[in-house]
Amino acid sequence: MSDNEGTAAAEVDFNDDLFTCANVRFIHFIFPSFSRSVYLFFSIVKIITLIIIIIITRESLLLSIFYYLTSSSFPLPLPLPLSLSFIVIAQSDVVTKYKIAADCVNIALEHCITDLIKPGKRITDICVAADLKLEQECAKYYTKKVDGQKVEKGSSIPCCISVNEQVSYNCPDNESKVLLEEGQTVKIDIGAHIDGYVAHQAVTIIVQGENAQTQITGKQADVIKACIAAQEVAARMLRPGKTTNEISVAIEKVAKDFGVNLVEGVLSHNMKRFAIDGNKIILLKKTTQEKADDHKIELYDVFGLDIVMTTGEGKLKQKDEKETQIYKRALEKTYSLKMKASRGVFSDVCFRYPSFPFAARNLEGGNSAKAGLPECLKHDLLIPYPVLYEKAGEAVAQVKTTVLVMGKGNDRITKAIEMMQQDVSSEKALVDEELVELLKQPLKPPAKPRKKK
Repeated sequence: MSDNEGTAAAEVDFNDDLFTCANVRFIHFIFPSFSRSVYLFFSIVKIITLIIIIIITRESLLLSIFYYLTSSSFPLPLPLPLSLSFIVIAQSDVVTKYKIAADCVNIALEHCITDLIKPGKRITDICVAADLKLEQECAKYYTKKVDGQKVEKGSSIPCCISVNEQVSYNCPDNESKVLLEEGQTVKIDIGAHIDGYVAHQAVTIIVQGENAQTQITGKQADVIKACIAAQEVAARMLRPGKTTNEISVAIEKVAKDFGVNLVEGVLSHNMKRFAIDGNKIILLKKTTQEKADDHKIELYDVFGLDIVMTTGEGKLKQKDEKETQIYKRALEKTYSLKMKASRGVFSDVCFRYPSFPFAARNLEGGNSAKAGLPECLKHDLLIPYPVLYEKAGEAVAQVKTTVLVMGKGNDRITKAIEMMQQDVSSEKALVDEELVELLKQPLKPPAKPRKKK
């Protein structure tokens, strides 16, 4: 996994929204002496620099060590104790990359909603066209190598179109002939990354014909409005000092006010570079089988806030394993595959999709490549993303956004809520006084005008 971040040093402003976190860099110069005294000297230097990182970046000891060991722009030719490391705290372009990824996924989703979601359209064609649009947008940025290496970019999750009681990850293969029908509810989920920095989002809309402006009412309106309200509440509560459990409780209050239920198994993770499933989890619905540790929200956290609600019980089931078409490599698993087809598939995955989910139809070899999937799945080398269902006839809605926890307020960089422009009218409303007051506050306070010198 290449490291393509910029290396130019700049003055650090921890209150500036363009600054996400201290980007620790190391410039290594190999010292010619290997004596014991030199080794001791460099060990002392390393300890001092770690202390500096902890003080300046306000990070934990383990995370600081991680920065120290992994942030080099090029590999060490000798073991770390034998190399002299000068630390450069640089103003990073990480936020820029997050926002570029968000711009790309916003354009792709807008294209999907405006031009592709039509009665009679084949779902597979919609997914393929949305993914193509996303790749085209990502290709416009970072066209030149950085530090001599190509900047990775593209899809972080293929476009999924889940219809009616389908809740997630419906990404049909090329043989599917399923078409959209007028009046169906669709959840569109899509994500992009630039240099491993991810922007995800999902919306819920109703399939309508040309020039149709039918008002959405009843239980479908209730779940859509509830998801939007929960997103607004969670985005405002996602501030340093708050905890993941506190946010879960607030989301539960929103669902109660709208008379709908939360869906089991839905997790909102913090995201890091090339990682969409960090260890901080906002669990949408706690059960006796599923719980999550409580974590404090910290400055510069990035969360994919995923809200899914239903008029049903929220207990999902898988109908057909063959519908599963989204997979992700399990990084911690290893196994010596026996079949040639399996080795070919896994090699392709490791080369083209080492970190993010992918659609099986995009594997090299097409249908023949799918013959290698079963052995990879049997030995847990791939993580399947199954298509799950609520009970037939129940209304389901999903709204997902990407939120950056910044010093001067949060940045919701994806525009899912703004894109849900259909006329939705619900008789239900948020009544919890504390949350109503919270929603009166801006997500990000307006910038104060700078005084002229």
